[in-house]
Amino acid sequence: MAMIGYARVSTLEQNEALQVDALIAAGCDPARIYVDHITGSSTKRPALDRAWEYLRPREGDTLVVWRLDRLGRSLAHLVQLVSQLAADEIEFRSLSESIDTASPTGRLTFHLFAAFAEFERDLIRERTAAGVAAARARGRQGGRPRALSDAQIEQAHRMMREDNLSATDVAGVLRVSRATLYRAIQGGT
Repeated sequence: MAMIGYARVSTLEQNEALQVDALIAAGCDPARIYVDHITGSSTKRPALDRAWEYLRPREGDTLVVWRLDRLGRSLAHLVQLVSQLAADEIEFRSLSESIDTASPTGRLTFHLFAAFAEFERDLIRERTAAGVAAARARGRQGGRPRALSDAQIEQAHRMMREDNLSATDVAGVLRVSRATLYRAIQGGT
């Protein structure tokens, strides 16, 4: 049974000493405290990967952080990480928020965080759908703008029909690729 510490500082000016001292005071072995010097939005966290490799599933190991925001990039990411720990039967502790998944109260607190994260995702999804519906009701379409206007498509038809220009020549005149020209002529763009 080991307590593995993880700390993260975002900038070179920040110092991990506060976090490391708190992790040691909580019982982490100083040799098993992994520190990333990286922004929270970064998906690559080499020290966290090393800590994860050291954690032994089903042997009572605990991952300890000073604060929740040091571990997860977002609430959803935090829930994902702690859920993976739970699946591997590895406990989790956050010192500042007094969350310890080894206790029923800690598990409840974390599940509340997970419920809030799911609620937040649902709200974002609903707001996005409402925004798209409102834009469509006002006649706006999402996505990339058309490469050729209706007038340019008609001009392309005329040049190919009346002037006997090749698709390559017409595409060059309209400054689009041949594929774009063909899609537009067939009604796709």
